[in-house]
Amino acid sequence: MPLEQVLVLLTAAAGAGWVDAVVGGGGLLQLPAILVTGMPPVEAMATNKLSSVFGTTSAAVAYARSTKVDRQVAIPGAAMAMVSAGLGAWAAASISAEVLRPAVMVVLVAVAVFVTLRPSMGAVPVPHLRTPPRVVAAVATAGAGIAFYDGIMGPGTGTFLIIAFTTILGLDFVSASASAKIINIGTNVGALAVFAVQGHVQWALGLGMAVCNVAGAQFGARTALKRGAAFVRIVLLVVVVAMVIRLGWQQFA
Repeated sequence: MPLEQVLVLLTAAAGAGWVDAVVGGGGLLQLPAILVTGMPPVEAMATNKLSSVFGTTSAAVAYARSTKVDRQVAIPGAAMAMVSAGLGAWAAASISAEVLRPAVMVVLVAVAVFVTLRPSMGAVPVPHLRTPPRVVAAVATAGAGIAFYDGIMGPGTGTFLIIAFTTILGLDFVSASASAKIINIGTNVGALAVFAVQGHVQWALGLGMAVCNVAGAQFGARTALKRGAAFVRIVLLVVVVAMVIRLGWQQFA
């Protein structure tokens, strides 16, 4: 691979780490950058997972040191997510992205409208929403549905997790992001394990990108913790709109 392409990928990995740590959706930057090199889609997804698992773990540690993680949701959700994401990765080669993109776009547009019309959502925690049935629903939504999507496609997983935790459990955006990182570790590990067994991972490139992803993730986590929920909400909306545009371009261009 030419040096210029490697430098672009390292830069994309750093930017993806920052976005992923703040609000999820780092795959929006990193995965397309890998695909531009001409790498086959499954190998690109596998290498993206290798880089992302290091950045996500780094961000999770940074959040855990400074804010509360909902362990009753995050730990069982992450365990379930490893299995679900692994199943998604196993199915990735047989399910066309063209089938999934329209559905994901509809969900993203709904998320953008919902967050825009409810400016108070995620600004402060709403503890009374955290009932036992909602905890079960949050674990199932994150650990099964969203995790499977991460294995089979990926971009936007962290964003979907944050929205799930704010709407179902009433967490503020910063706490939701912290808990989402734990689930995201599970999804990345599960998918990466399957891709590795199938021989799709470009290890040298992925590990090099992982270093930059970790650097971006550390900076992003510190930025989110310092700037608070209002900042995360703005970045969330920007990332959601960018994902809709990107997926729309892929689908219809």
